[in-house]
This record gives sequence, C-alpha cells and structure tokens, in this order.
Amino acid sequence: MKLLFIINPGSGSHDINLKEVISTHFDAKKTEIDLFELPKDCSLEKIKERIKAAKADRVVAVGGDGTLKLVAECLLHTETPIGIIPAGSANGMAKELGIPTDIELALAILDEGKLQKIHVVKLNNEICIHLSDLGFNAYLVKKFDTLPQRGMWGYAKATWHALWNHSRMDVQLNLRGETITSKAAMVAIANATMYGSGLKINPDGKLDDDLFEVVLVKDYSYLEILKIWVTKLPFNPKKIEVFQTAEVKISSKHKAHFQVDGEYIGRVNTVEAKILPAAITVVLPSVSEG
Repeated sequence: MKLLFIINPGSGSHDINLKEVISTHFDAKKTEIDLFELPKDCSLEKIKERIKAAKADRVVAVGGDGTLKLVAECLLHTETPIGIIPAGSANGMAKELGIPTDIELALAILDEGKLQKIHVVKLNNEICIHLSDLGFNAYLVKKFDTLPQRGMWGYAKATWHALWNHSRMDVQLNLRGETITSKAAMVAIANATMYGSGLKINPDGKLDDDLFEVVLVKDYSYLEILKIWVTKLPFNPKKIEVFQTAEVKISSKHKAHFQVDGEYIGRVNTVEAKILPAAITVVLPSVSEG
C-alpha cells in the first residue's frame, strides 16, 4: 500500500516533528510513504496535482479540521480514502470519528482501519465537513484568530469579548417549503454533532445519512447547550430549535459573521446549504473506542 501524507506544518502549537514521527512509524513496514508539506498559501490545484502524481492508495490529512477540509475538497466524489492524523489546535472531526489524538495510535489506524463513506455539506462555494455557523461563534472564531494567546485562555478571552460585542441577528430560514423568521444569536449548519471543545450542539447528527441539521440558537443560551452536554436532556425549544434537512437557505437582514470548519470566511447576507451524500471516504478505527 502507498500512503500520501499532506502535512500542514502550521497546524497546532506542538513541537513534534511530524515528518520524523511518520517516517519512523513506517520504517519497519512494507507500506510506501510519500510526505508532502503544505507550503504557505498553497492552491487547491497544486494539492490536486500532487495527489494525482503520487498515485497513492490513501491520502492522509495531517493537521486540524482545515487541513482535512482541503484534502476532502481535492478528493470529493472519488473512491480514494482519506486518513486523518489529528495535529491541529482543534481536531473536531477526528474526535467525531473516534480517531485518537495520540499520533502513533492514529497512524496505526491507517493500516488496520475500516472504510466508511460520509456526506459533506456544500455552503455557497465552500464545503463543510464538520460545523459551520453564522453569528456569535463565527465572530468568536474571528476574534480568537487575532489574539496572541491560544488554548483555553485565548478561547475564554475571545468568548468574553464576543458576549459584550456581538448583537443578535434577524434571520430567515427557508427549508422544505417552510419559512421561519427569528431573532438569533447564531445559526449553525451541523454536519457533525459537536465542536472541537467537546460541546455537543447537535446530539442527533449522523455523518452517513442524507440529512444535516440547522441549529437556531435564539439567544445567548450557552447554559442551555451546557445543559445538553451534561444532562443529555432535550433542548428548550424557546431557546434553541433544530431542523433536519437536505438543503436550506439562510438569510440575514444585516451581514453576519460566517465561519466554515473553524475558518473565518467573512460577513455574508445569505448562505445556501445542500447535502452531498456519500461525498468522501474516510479511514476509521476498525473497533469502536467506546
């Protein structure tokens, strides 16, 4: 088997030499490996060319959710499986799929893992593999990116700033011929169930069905989300509503902050989202960790 590793050297805040760890792991194995470190501002076309030239059996994303999204865009609607080595500051999708954050354990899955097709969500001109949102959290992502502190302290500081500076939006959701108009702190388009922090915003999400969830957070109900996380009780519909759908158009009266898979996109008035069923194949642990 031949594996092509797409390595994002800018991912995370650790001091591990990823190339060295990967090379050492496969030293005594018959697996052929090809390591490609992403240069700064690498275009999608260049990555596609590198994947094509490698003729690998599997392509492995080494980084966070952003790196995985890049690789997924290159391999959309192909049969080439994608392996995941979580090495980012937020590894939400790896957590979602039960892939360990220990790099050695994650590398072992590439040989022994099972293959599974999962869907992605197309949002305007982007694809989402994990979670996207309009409003409060997108503003938080933007603020977090500008802070010198990383980790939980930086996240707490960004959250405090967002709570003081972000106001609710006037939104309209068009789904299944129905129009919902509401004030909202945030609207999440949830392919997965939880954020990288472990906060479960979408308890009923499944990655291999033909639906995604739209989570309408009407107020700053983080206590409500915390309640779901700790108690597994259902959402209070007065504060948070969840809609299952295969497509939706979300409109905001004023331009709203928008993020996709942890990457701040900018401010938009409209997001059109549509499911792409069985769009990518991922390598998962063969036996569930839980």
